[in-house]
Amino acid sequence: MTYSMLLEEKLNLLNEALLETDVDRGNVENCIGAIENNEKGILYTTQLFEYLEGKREIFDLPINPRGTDFQMSVWNALLTIPFGTTVSYTYVAELIGDVKKVRAVANAIGKNPIMIVVPCHRVIGKDGKMHGFGGGIPLKRYLLNLENAL
Repeated sequence: MTYSMLLEEKLNLLNEALLETDVDRGNVENCIGAIENNEKGILYTTQLFEYLEGKREIFDLPINPRGTDFQMSVWNALLTIPFGTTVSYTYVAELIGDVKKVRAVANAIGKNPIMIVVPCHRVIGKDGKMHGFGGGIPLKRYLLNLENAL
C-alpha cells in the first residue's frame, strides 16, 4: 500500500470522526458527500491538505472529540506540542500533572479520534523510538519527516 493510499484511507476515517454528528459513521460514501457539501468538512479538508503540502503548521478548526475527562486532558495536551517537535509519553504525562500515568496517557493517545489535527504522531518513546500509531508507524514516520522532526 502506498503512502497516498494509506493517507486517503486515514483521511476518510478522520473526516468521519470530525463529522460524526453529520454523517452515518458506517457509510464512507455519505461521509465524503458530507465533506464536499459541508462548510466544516471543506475547511477541515483544505487545512489538512495545506498541512500535507507543507503550507500549514497550525490547524484552526472547530473540533469536538468525544472522550472521558482524562482522554480530553491528554488530547488537549497534545494540542500544545509545536509543529516540528517530538515529545515522550512521559512528557505528556507531566503536562497533565501525573507522571505516574504514562501508560494511561499512551492508551488515551491511542484513542485519539482526530489524528494529525490533534498531533498524536508527535509523541514518541523516551528511548527516541516510534511506538504505536493508529495510522501505522510508516505514516507516523512520514508525518514527522514532513515536519522535519526526525
